[in-house]
Amino acid sequence: MKRISIIFLQAVIVLIGLVALAILIRVPLTEGRATNLDLFSIYADPFILYGYAASIAFFVGLYKAFRLLGYIGQNKVFSSNSVKTLRSIKHCAIVLSILIVLAGLYIKIFHNKDDDPAGFLAMCIVTTFAAVVVATAAAIFEKLLQNAIDMKSENDLTI
Repeated sequence: MKRISIIFLQAVIVLIGLVALAILIRVPLTEGRATNLDLFSIYADPFILYGYAASIAFFVGLYKAFRLLGYIGQNKVFSSNSVKTLRSIKHCAIVLSILIVLAGLYIKIFHNKDDDPAGFLAMCIVTTFAAVVVATAAAIFEKLLQNAIDMKSENDLTI
């Protein structure tokens, strides 16, 4: 039963990645300031390129979560690799939240005065909050796992 749930969670992570990739490919063609541009101009837009560059942290975090589930499936939870993976997830979430805040600040400062950036800024706030929650959870799990590994190695030395 445990193996099935891990495979299910890994499938969910892959599905999240595929949906995010589809959104990254499709949305610039239909939304925002790129609706009247040709294909080259859409993907040469600096803000869209910034979104693609910022999404690298998201996809790296997803990959690391997939690997962490692999460690759990192999019963290697209490290993230094798991701690490193959690630390990497934490760093990806922090970088992603900083990049989202920077994008929100850019839009707030440099947006067209005829345009209302409230929707975009609300999305920035929500996604930044989600990234901070993920970073906090990863930091807590990292610390707990490191303490458990330290206790296990300490117990192994006394025996």
